[in-house]
Amino acid sequence: MALTMNNHVFKGHKTLLGNKFVTYRELDLPLRADIYQYSKNGFDWGNTSKGAMQLSFAILYQLSNQETAVKYAKDFCKDIVQKLNSRDWILNASDVLSWIEKNCVTTEEQEQPTTKKRDIKRKRIKKEKSNIVKEICQELNITQKQLAKILEVPEGTVSSWAVKNEIPRLGKKAIEFYMQNVKNQKIVDSYKNFITLLQTS
Repeated sequence: MALTMNNHVFKGHKTLLGNKFVTYRELDLPLRADIYQYSKNGFDWGNTSKGAMQLSFAILYQLSNQETAVKYAKDFCKDIVQKLNSRDWILNASDVLSWIEKNCVTTEEQEQPTTKKRDIKRKRIKKEKSNIVKEICQELNITQKQLAKILEVPEGTVSSWAVKNEIPRLGKKAIEFYMQNVKNQKIVDSYKNFITLLQTS
């Protein structure tokens, strides 16, 4: 089934141990601390903390651009993020886009005559649709060919997903499983390095 903006959602979950996870279209939402260093310790919500500000920026950046995300992160945090449920929540991308349309004014709009602002506003909300396969490859820092090899499917299959901008349910599950394995391996490697450090000290 083809993906539409209406079922593109951000999801937040807080574990019983207090760990917080945020996804967009079932993939981890990047922290973006490399371009917006408000909080390097992860996301937060239900308040206006540094973690909540980082989440606000990351959500706006996902659906707009860096300039808009930086300028309006604080307002978005107050209007939306601090009102999110403390445990589990879902935020539709369409609702975020509606908030952007109502509250954000770009530099270009400020400089244009009033008669042209309506056209610019329509164009701004029609941001080029992102490609889920390309996003996954960028997140994992791999090529589509490498993704096909990881999933043990023909390269043409992954190319077809990219063209359709659609990944079947089993494909998504396989990718999620692989990404979780990568995270787990990093944890294991970190633990081994820690043990080695203890043994040599």
